[in-house]
Amino acid sequence: MPELFAYTDGACSGNPGPGGWGALLIARDGDTVVKERELKGGEAHTTNNKMELLAAITTLETLDRPTKLTIVTDSSYVKDGITGWIHGWKKRGWKTASNKPVKNEDLWRRLDAAVQTHDVTWEWVKGHAGHPENERADELARAGMAPFKK
Repeated sequence: MPELFAYTDGACSGNPGPGGWGALLIARDGDTVVKERELKGGEAHTTNNKMELLAAITTLETLDRPTKLTIVTDSSYVKDGITGWIHGWKKRGWKTASNKPVKNEDLWRRLDAAVQTHDVTWEWVKGHAGHPENERADELARAGMAPFKK
């Protein structure tokens, strides 16, 4: 059975500013790529972190049935948030350890809900370091941002 990988990325021109997100979904059977799908989108006024979150959220919300997949992101904010910080935020009523409101709470709640349906493994990869799939996700994020740049 093929393994599913999703390479996600966000981009922003100015922070905040116009932004985009991209995701490259690849089904692999061993070293053979069985299927690929590209997703992208953007907003006129946003932040890089929001776009990183939306890349992962949209990937998961696009899947039409419970799926086992690996999400590869260059955002430690997303990976650390969903695998660690979120547990404390939920226990504290969506407050940080310093009792401040969690930034992007609406998106974190969406990601938390989307993760529940799937069996997700999270991996971090260094961005802009020549990782081919991460570079393609970055291209998709920049393409998603393009219509919103003046």
